[in-house]
Amino acid sequence: MNEILDQFENYRDTVLKEYEKGNIVVLGFGDVDVYNLKKFIEQPVEDILYDLNRGEEVILTFIKDQKWVNDYASTKVIRALKNKIDILEKKCR
Repeated sequence: MNEILDQFENYRDTVLKEYEKGNIVVLGFGDVDVYNLKKFIEQPVEDILYDLNRGEEVILTFIKDQKWVNDYASTKVIRALKNKIDILEKKCR
């Protein structure tokens, strides 16, 4: 049990340290990926959701865990915010 807790604490420490540097940490397929946050959010929304493993089709596979409801809502919020950003950026050009 302590090994698992140590691993989670290491992830937490890594996530927090990288965020202080302007990065985000994403747990992929067994690997930890570090992205510059400013560059990350410049991607198309489909790429953002893919990298975060938060596409609707993925979230709905976890239907037995009630956490899916907030994950699904987060995905919809990300889509709406990205759409709004795109609209505003086009107006500024």
